[in-house]
Amino acid sequence: REYTYFLHTVKDPFLDSYSLLCTFPLDFNAMNKAAAHLLGEHDFSCFEKTGADNKTSICTIVRAEWEQYTPAVQSSPEGSCWKFTISADRFLRNMVRAIVGTLLEVGRGKRDADSITELLESHNRSKAGESVPGHALFLSKVEY
Repeated sequence: REYTYFLHTVKDPFLDSYSLLCTFPLDFNAMNKAAAHLLGEHDFSCFEKTGADNKTSICTIVRAEWEQYTPAVQSSPEGSCWKFTISADRFLRNMVRAIVGTLLEVGRGKRDADSITELLESHNRSKAGESVPGHALFLSKVEY
């Protein structure tokens, strides 16, 4: 499965319904460095909605990266639209939204990119970032 989360950095009414507006400066290089720590097989309970009753919280992420994109309606300035793509064998409830929220903290300088490893080892949801709104998250690919 693959999910894509859309984000834009300049106000644009054409993007508001499917993309999150972030007006604060973001370091996408640091966010990609942090996302690289997510790759591989890990226990992702720190990103799981509290109270979930999964038999296991272990998932294998094969792709996690931020990249610029050009929206279908070119109304925003070049370089103001970004997407986060994440692919894994399975996802936990609220996992992607919590990961994006945590990566935004890295991008704002509130968290170090290397802290993701510690966070994964903590298994503690309260140490991860806030979940971002769901309107910008889309299931983009399913393979069997």
